Amino acid sequence: MAEKVITIEERVVVGDVAFDLLRPENSDTLISEADYVLDERLPYWADLWPSSHILAARVLEDTPAHGRAIELGCGLGLVTIAALRAGYDVLATDYYAQALEFTQENVRRALARDVATQLVNWTVPPPLDPFDLVLAADVLYEHRYGPVVADMLGHALAPTGTALIADPGRIGVADFLAALPDFGLRVADQEVRPFTDGRVHQRITLYTIRH
Repeated sequence: MAEKVITIEERVVVGDVAFDLLRPENSDTLISEADYVLDERLPYWADLWPSSHILAARVLEDTPAHGRAIELGCGLGLVTIAALRAGYDVLATDYYAQALEFTQENVRRALARDVATQLVNWTVPPPLDPFDLVLAADVLYEHRYGPVVADMLGHALAPTGTALIADPGRIGVADFLAALPDFGLRVADQEVRPFTDGRVHQRITLYTIRH
């Protein structure tokens, strides 16, 4: 686990399954001025976002599942854990090395196993074998990420595969949807699910994307 990060344990209930996830106590302490100057990078990975809860619940509905899955922006690993539990062979990816460390640790805590991880910069998509399932939760928080995420789906999604994108209405959604046809992709379905946790109330849209 990364050094000099004060962590806490948080119980997360997804459907009828509970996971105890380790996360940074305060994500603000992880902000790096150098990272922000380089590419306006902020440690969004260190929080548990409502979209991750909704997407994890959706993935668990596929149990028992099979095939290869990739998560784009794995953060603390909740969606990756759900996909592993559902039965997928998962590759967890993120732009932050610390996110991969926390995901690996949380997978071990939740499932007593390891998961494959890879550091990925969406602006330079690496060579990837096609995946049956591509997952991403709340990754469209800037306009510039719309076409970039669409490009990543085009690189990662198998011809007969499915992508599930969970989004609370971020500013990059319109750009993402507009860019899909450029990569031979389309919205096959979309569903809105509510999320409530104390004072937090959001409506999360689940986009099902296919070729």
